[in-house]
Amino acid sequence: MSHELSLLLIAAASIGFFHTLFGPDHYLPFIVMSRSGNWSVRKTTWITVLCGLGHVLSSVVLGLIGIAFGIAVVHLEGVESFRGDIAAWGLIAFGLLYFIWGLRRAIRNKPHQHFHAHDHGIQHEHTHDHADDHLHVHQQKSGSSITPWVLFTIFLFGPCEPLIPLLMYPAAQSSMHGMVMVTTIFGSVTILTMLSIVLVTLFGINLIPTAKLERYTHAIAGATLLLCGISIQFLGM
Repeated sequence: MSHELSLLLIAAASIGFFHTLFGPDHYLPFIVMSRSGNWSVRKTTWITVLCGLGHVLSSVVLGLIGIAFGIAVVHLEGVESFRGDIAAWGLIAFGLLYFIWGLRRAIRNKPHQHFHAHDHGIQHEHTHDHADDHLHVHQQKSGSSITPWVLFTIFLFGPCEPLIPLLMYPAAQSSMHGMVMVTTIFGSVTILTMLSIVLVTLFGINLIPTAKLERYTHAIAGATLLLCGISIQFLGM
């Protein structure tokens, strides 16, 4: 293994880690949607990994096309920028719609009290909301939710900005074998970092009492997705 390839492999691992760590859009959507949808660890894991694969492989395919046809990096960066705009606006639209739906759901399911009178003048009251009465019905339908596929589509358009210009093109100048190694390291570290942050954060959240916020989990999830999209499109995060 050449010295240049060794440096590229180290760079691939480092860039994959820090690119993911400092890009909250890589993990916040899965954290909030897992929480609001009561996803199991298994479901959260496969959705995160699937979206991570789509995120990485879409840029890999674009980079391979550029290398095969000798397309200049600057032209591919333009395509990546356009894909990023689509992903950001998709996240904004989905987050806004989900926030509105979640807010309406929270307002409609506001807990309220009922008074009951029994024989001998005994009275009592109890508090409930209508979400609990029908919770089992919605949980049965959760498997058919389109949310995971919406996230996958958004991440499919989301580019890995540093992959092509900083890693794939330099590695391809050495050998195709080196490019495959660099790309594999970058993708593996990116996906493992995404999954680790998601699972560790969810474990921490489960230790915090959040009963008072349960009614607003969908609205909070939508607002988080909306803010992620806005930060990508307008703040360049």
